[in-house]
This record gives sequence, structure tokens and C-alpha cells, in this order.
Amino acid sequence: MVVFRIRASHRRRYAVLFLFILFLSLPSGRNLSRKEGLSVNSSQFTLSGEPFRIIGGSLHYFRVPKAYWKDRMLKMKACGINTLTTYVPWSLHQPERGVFHFHKQLDLEAYLNLAADVGLWVILRPGPYVCSELDLGGLPSWLLRDENMKLRTTYPGFTDAVNTFYDKLVPKMVPLQFKKGGPIIAVQLENEYGSYAVDNNYMDFVKQALLSRGISELLLTFGIKCGYFNIIKIHNNHVYMLHESELPTENKHSFFAFNLQPKKPVMVMEYWTGWYDGWGDLHHVFPPEDMVAVVREILRQGMSINLYMFHGGTNFGFTSGAVESPSYKPIITSYDYDAPLTEDGDYTPKYHLLRDLFSRYHSEKLPEMPVIRWKEGYEAAIMYQHLSLWDSLPFLEKPFKSQTPVNMENLPVNNGNGQLYGYTLYETMISSGGSLKSGNSIRDRAIVSIFPDSILFIGVFQFKTEELGERTLSLLVENCGRVHYGKTLDLQRKGLIRDIFLNNKPLRDFTIYSLDLNPAFIDRLYRAPWKALPLAPSFPGFSLGRLFVDGYPSDTYVKLPGWSKGVVFINGQNLGRYWHIGPQQALYLPGPFLNGGINEVLVFEEHEADLKVLFEDSPDLGMTVDIQ
Repeated sequence: MVVFRIRASHRRRYAVLFLFILFLSLPSGRNLSRKEGLSVNSSQFTLSGEPFRIIGGSLHYFRVPKAYWKDRMLKMKACGINTLTTYVPWSLHQPERGVFHFHKQLDLEAYLNLAADVGLWVILRPGPYVCSELDLGGLPSWLLRDENMKLRTTYPGFTDAVNTFYDKLVPKMVPLQFKKGGPIIAVQLENEYGSYAVDNNYMDFVKQALLSRGISELLLTFGIKCGYFNIIKIHNNHVYMLHESELPTENKHSFFAFNLQPKKPVMVMEYWTGWYDGWGDLHHVFPPEDMVAVVREILRQGMSINLYMFHGGTNFGFTSGAVESPSYKPIITSYDYDAPLTEDGDYTPKYHLLRDLFSRYHSEKLPEMPVIRWKEGYEAAIMYQHLSLWDSLPFLEKPFKSQTPVNMENLPVNNGNGQLYGYTLYETMISSGGSLKSGNSIRDRAIVSIFPDSILFIGVFQFKTEELGERTLSLLVENCGRVHYGKTLDLQRKGLIRDIFLNNKPLRDFTIYSLDLNPAFIDRLYRAPWKALPLAPSFPGFSLGRLFVDGYPSDTYVKLPGWSKGVVFINGQNLGRYWHIGPQQALYLPGPFLNGGINEVLVFEEHEADLKVLFEDSPDLGMTVDIQ
């Protein structure tokens, strides 16, 4: 017989080890049986056969620096959120046919695994169309190279492209489903198709595209707005669109008195915590008490909920979309959304009210709230060098010659995928002045230059009616953002989409430059023959300065008083557009985008500029207005 003796000094240590092993063996949210996923049981959802209420919040990986993903998730968890919802923007993951990005900021697998580690379930919303105030609703613009394209239909040119994308995307998601040990408990089919449905076969195509590739969790979708809500409808354990005829009203309060789905669970798939802003608007806010009062009633009635957005983040680069009604208006860079977490991840009164409310629906105490991150105001960057647009042209790709104007999407650039975002410069020779007319051919803004003068082009511009000799007429056309929802998605081609006329004669023989301001161009631009900043710089043009960061970089805000309209790059990273018309007057600059020491500050300005760029420790989203 063998006898083991344990020293008294080790007994406590082994006792702690035993209790730790026992703790690991106890059932928990992550140790649920995985045989049965999210299901419909009478009037409630179940997960692994147990009653389950979804308390969800939207958080988009593509709008938050990767270094901050975990911070935002921990703050969701500490608020009482149990389910994260995220869109998957096709346009970012497949910027060109045959080119797929699932790494760094777009590492969706890492994002979902991190959600699982934090203890959040996931409702995945892979489109193919997602809306989300993104350019073209998250659809890639190269689809529009096909002049017969019919987006969001079973048109072969569209379905073939969807199938190719899903062949890459879905296999990455299948192992992350609940029944396979992952965090995904449901997958949404498309987005809001009920509002714009034109093809009765389309939703079935999307459904089969997911099922045939191995998606086996609960499928859901929604389609009709009801006040501040988007509602889902459940049938045969799948969740389908709620059609407009099934809603008695769009008043958010009478919603509660209407029995939407007898003996079926009700989920408010999107309860809007705020709203987005357009350039030239005021900043929209939703009073915290009003918002939380409705959330409280939703929960009191036993419904599930998803807060859109829980944390909005930022439309970095040229990703923001535009609205078409009542007139075209592009969306600002910030996606703060007046959400419970601010654009930079700080807590708001909404967060604290929701945390108090959600804590009543948890049997255990909520986790401690993570500390907020320090914001820093840095010394201004003095812009010491300048490069006119014309001097930057040799660093672009080779220009394209065409008898007639060619829209961005059909330019022979980016390996035959056209131009995605940014600006396009059209140049042609003229020999006389007169009346220049665009009709509706310019999408969306243009700066017209006829040397030596430069004037913002709006509708019709009357040049002096005289002989000029051979002059170059230049039109710098900006894509301010493709419409992100509505019935005109097929018409969102940008640049010069048709003829423009001088003295009623169409202009011909264009030299066309693609100025998409992509990272490769910005990198080449640093090697350009920059000049000392003159007292009267030429615009459009680039200005270069440096920001010094002493120690570990902190979040900050870029402010440009005295500047007009353009784009800011920090160390080659496109922060997004600025525009003096507001409401947004500062661009969020996350600390992970900065280096300790010297940082390059590059600004492309269209009209006029100051000699410095400010870095302050607080945002400025402009004057506010309550959401109506």
C-alpha cells in the first residue's frame, strides 16, 4: 500500500486547487449543452432548452480600432448586455473582385472569438446588403460596372458575386456557431428588405446561400420600421420579415398594445439609441430618460431587445454613406450616434441608466465598469510644407484618355474594378468662355478650375464670354458618399456620369486621373517635391506637418479652425472627411494610430486653409437637436 503524506503547509494550497478544479467543472453560460441553439418555445426564446432573453447591443468591428475591441466589449458586458450584434460589410472585405481582406482591422474571426472570450453571444448580420449608413449600404461599388446591374435581386450578375463572397466568408463563420462551440446564436438574412422588396425570390436565395454553406443556427430578418423600432417576425422557428400590413401604426407607444405575434417571442431587433448626422445638419440627440423609458417597457413586457447602436464608433476613411430623401445629403465622419458609449468609448448618462435597468435582469452582480481612457491635448502641428494638386499628379497612376466622360466605377483602375472612393480629376482643353452646364451629370461636388482662376462649381457657371486661347478646364469631382438605402442603389455611380456642356456643346477629349487617396498613393506622396508653405497656398492641395507625442500616445481630437473642406491623414491613416459646415467640428484620432515621437500630419484641402492643425482632448459634434 502506498501512502501519500501532505505537509500541513501545503494543505491550504491543495485545498484551493481542489476548489478551483471543482469550480471549473460547474455549469456556466459557456458550458451549456450545445445540442440545441437559440430556438422558439411558445412565447419565449430558449438557448440549450433554457429560457433566454436577448439583451443585445450593436458594436461594429470596422468602426472601432482593433486595439479597442476588447475595451468596448467589456463595457458592454459591464452594462448587462449578453449579445453582441454586428454587420459584415462586403465592400470592405472584398474591395476588388478576387481580392479578400480578413486580417488586421477586418479580422472577423478574431473579433468573434474575442466576443466569446469576454462572454458575449453574437447575432451575425452578413448581408449581403447591410445599410448601416455605409457607402452603398456596404455593397462593393465594382458591382456598378455592370450597366444592367440590379442590386438586391436574383439578377445573375449580383447573385454570382454574392456566391463568390459567401464562399470565402461563410466557411470562416461555420465553426463559430453555437452548436459547434462558438458564440454565434443567430444569423440575419439580408437587412430591411421588406421596405424595398422588388424580387420575391431574393430572400430565399440568400437563405439557401447561407444554409447550403453550413449555417445551422436560427435565421432571422426584419423589414419594417415602427417608430424607433425594427421588429422581427417568427414562423416555424425561423424569423421572417414583418410586413407593413401587419403593423397598425408607426407610433412607438401604441406598439406595446398590439399583439404582434401571439404565442411567439417578440424581439425589437433595432431600438435606436440615437441617430446619425448629415453634413449641414445639427447633431441629433435622444434624451436619456426618454430612451430608457421605452427600453424599460420593452423588457417589462417580456420582449428581447437589441440596442442600435450600443457604441457607434467612426466612419474612418471614405466609408460613410448618404441619404437621398428629401434631397441628397452625405453622412458625417463620426458615427457617435448619441449611443450609450461615446465615439471614443466613454460612458454617458444612457449607459448608467441602462446598467441600472439591466442589472435587474441578471441573477449575478454585473462586472465592474472598466476605467475610461485618458484623452490628451497635444501641441498644434504647424504645417510647414505644401504641394498643389497639380504637382501631385505625377504620383498618381497613369491617367486615362477618353473622348467622353467616364464615371468612377468604370475607370480602368484598381485591376479593372474601377475607382471606389475619393476624387476624380477630369481635364480637357477649351479655347473660349461661355456657359458651362452640368445638368445632373456631376456626382456629387466639383471644383472647376480654368487657369488662372478656380471657383466652386454649383449648377451653372457663367465664364466670361471671350476668346481665351488654349486653356485647360479641370473638374475635380468628389464622391461624397453613395446612398446607403432606398430604391436608387443601382444609380449610385459617381464622378461625371454623363456629358457636360460648354455653350450647349458637349465637352470632349478628357484626360482622367483617379485620385482615390489610397495608402499606396499617400506613401508615394511623401517622396514628392514638397515646397515651403507659401503665404498664399494653391488649392486644392496638400499640406504637411508633424505632431510630436511625448510618451505613450493617448486619444485626441483633430480640429481645423480656418480650414474649409477636405481629408486628414495621420501616419498615412485616413481619419475621414472634415467640412466647416458641420455639425462635426473635430475628428476622432485614436491613440493606436499614433506613435511615440514624430507623427506625420497630412491634410488634403479643397478651398482654404490655416497654417496649423489643433489636437484637443474633447470632441465637438456641433449644436444639438432632439430626435423627432
